[in-house]
Amino acid sequence: MELLLEVGDDDAITKAALHRIAADPDLPEPERGHAERAVTEDTAEALAYLVDPLDLVSEVPGVELQQASWSSERVAHDPDSPEWLLDEDDVEEEDA
Repeated sequence: MELLLEVGDDDAITKAALHRIAADPDLPEPERGHAERAVTEDTAEALAYLVDPLDLVSEVPGVELQQASWSSERVAHDPDSPEWLLDEDDVEEEDA
């Protein structure tokens, strides 16, 4: 599964991630410092810190999350470009 998001306010994402880090009582101090640096340096990391894969699928009937991992990256997106159309592999997966 792929998800494409457009972030309109990098600072808001970073602030929300820092707020979540500060509010996490179970986060050990060394990890807290690492997380704060990561979300401050890269908006994609801040977004990754805010999104919980379980929250994305927990209420979908018939779906049980077995394992989740994800990464984020910046991409230039042009919805009119043929590069962003479904390719053969995507069509086959959807038809299956």
